[in-house]
Amino acid sequence: MSHVSSHSAHGQSPLRTVQVLGGGSAGSSAHVRSLAAGLVARGVRVTVCAPSEAERAYGFGDIGAHHLAVPRSSDPASVAALRVACADADLVHAHGLHAALRASLALSGRSVPLVVTWHTRGYAEGARVHLLRILERRVARAASVVLGTSSDLVDRARARGARDARLAAVSFPPRSTARIDADADADDAERTRLKVRAELGAADRPLLMAVGSLRRHRGYEVLLDAAHAWLDLDPAPLLVIAGEGPERAALQRRIESEGLPVRLVGRRDDITELLPAADLALLPSSWESRSLLAQEALHARVPLVATDVGGIPELVGEGAELVPYGDAPALARAVERLLSDPGRRAELKDRGSAQAASWPTEDATIAQVLSVYDELTGAF
Repeated sequence: MSHVSSHSAHGQSPLRTVQVLGGGSAGSSAHVRSLAAGLVARGVRVTVCAPSEAERAYGFGDIGAHHLAVPRSSDPASVAALRVACADADLVHAHGLHAALRASLALSGRSVPLVVTWHTRGYAEGARVHLLRILERRVARAASVVLGTSSDLVDRARARGARDARLAAVSFPPRSTARIDADADADDAERTRLKVRAELGAADRPLLMAVGSLRRHRGYEVLLDAAHAWLDLDPAPLLVIAGEGPERAALQRRIESEGLPVRLVGRRDDITELLPAADLALLPSSWESRSLLAQEALHARVPLVATDVGGIPELVGEGAELVPYGDAPALARAVERLLSDPGRRAELKDRGSAQAASWPTEDATIAQVLSVYDELTGAF
């Protein structure tokens, strides 16, 4: 049975849900917007508690949800605001660890079901590793159901004491409506591709593209190590990294002092134009769940070289080249092999497209979440 009708069709009032979003990565924020739109369309009342900047970027109010500005901090004022927002909720759904902690505090003493989606894993070093484990344990045990976006996140939630943890692979919501339509004029697409390559400085050399926040766990240091090997290629490929973060200054120093063919272009909102212009997409992270870059690369038919970690093998299947994390020589060799082998690149494009077609649709994602809601609230 597909869940397409609201409770009112059964003589009941509509299900009232609160979606709690913290700072929110691009992937989790886009998922919440997609989920909220689907729930509203099915007659569910949705309040999204998120920082004001998330509302400006994703427009939850535009798709019929009610947005309530709640800062991402866990101070008493934020928790109090959440408590008010959740006062008449039938169910609360928190996205991410910190959002889930705040939601559990706001629901303290009440028997409202709490669903938590783990979109990604927290990162910590030193003494903070212990604090992260405590946070994960608290959140896992507070949740009625934990939904993990990859199998290893489900395992992690169970290890932290979750009563009920399930795989819920979220759909790929397009980053932008500006995505080039597959049916668009091929000449237009090629003109855009050449224009982007010229602007980036790769008109007559291979273009490699990495996208993501400039943080240590993203593996960009390893990528720069690999870039040394590409200096010997003729022409040397240009590596473009789109993203911002605390590692930017250190990466820029290395690029300049070592003379590497790498450009940091900062945070970009035109990834859907940049990525199809690349010869290869690179994902060197120490861990990923359902990487947005990996999904966009396979959808855009851009061959992907990624690390064999976390949820990546499960996500890409045979549709990408996988290398061990931290192994710069292996990464460098994989890139060199692909650049010299157009047949293998064409094969990866086809395999990537087939893999992308196997991922859940937005409708399937919403139907799964709604079935969990129904189960917890006895809706039907």
